[in-house]
Amino acid sequence: MNIFQALILGLVQGATEFIPISSSAHLVLLPYLLGWDNPSLSFNIMVHFG
Repeated sequence: MNIFQALILGLVQGATEFIPISSSAHLVLLPYLLGWDNPSLSFNIMVHFG
């Protein structure tokens, strides 16, 4: 995962955290739809802490 991908996933996580949809699902679906590698578990945890 490069910095651009991490930035995009962080922005999506932040935008979807406050609305009543699963922000975790977006971290799984977005890389799949864009053909990126899935982020690691540690990345997902840190994005949720942020």
